[in-house]
Amino acid sequence: MNEFLEKEEQVLKMLKTVFDPEIPVNIYDLGLIYKIDIADDGVCTIDMTLTAPSCPAADFLVEDIEQKVGSVEGISKVIVNIVFEPEWTKDMMSEEAKLELGFL
Repeated sequence: MNEFLEKEEQVLKMLKTVFDPEIPVNIYDLGLIYKIDIADDGVCTIDMTLTAPSCPAADFLVEDIEQKVGSVEGISKVIVNIVFEPEWTKDMMSEEAKLELGFL
């Protein structure tokens, strides 16, 4: 596996350890991660949304992402952009998340 794919896989693995304190499903399976871009210099830019614009856990989530993704070897900096386009819906959740939350 090439170095870039390995780094991307490690970033995804770390994102799956970040949980909204009010929801027992990780943010990746919730469908909150819209884009992950890893530059050659190790800067990882993540576009994500929230389940609601006034989410009280937003700061906690961003800090947790920066800390965990920043611990991946080869990642020099983490930039998290909170976006609201497209608007998040339950349809963006993985099948596992829907099952866990009783939507299936």
